[in-house]
Amino acid sequence: MFTLFHDGQFWVGIYEIHQDGHVRAARHVFRAEPTNAELAEFAAGPGFAALARRAHAAPAAPANNRTEANNRRLAKRARRTGQDDGVGTAAQRALQESMAERAVENKAAHKRRQAEQAQHRRRIAREKAKAKHRGR
Repeated sequence: MFTLFHDGQFWVGIYEIHQDGHVRAARHVFRAEPTNAELAEFAAGPGFAALARRAHAAPAAPANNRTEANNRRLAKRARRTGQDDGVGTAAQRALQESMAERAVENKAAHKRRQAEQAQHRRRIAREKAKAKHRGR
């Protein structure tokens, strides 16, 4: 299911995949409001295929399917359990989990790059010092 909405700053499209009581989701930011032609081009082009791949690769979040319509019963059950599912829809939770996962990966990659750069700078400094010592 593809949903397009305005988040206050940009137009965002969310692609949700519902399977076995779980939801996987990915988002695409359109920035300005897309026209029908732009949406059709996006749906037929490689952009939507990439969005679908990201959605399939995203971690699955449990879909919170509430079938009861009685608000009092729902409120009573929520008071009893004392568990907070968090704010937002299942798709938003799936997006949040995938963003957190990417942030951890990016942080590790950044640390690795920083260490490699520090090693490189140290190696260059040592080579310069050796060359200076040899009178070059």
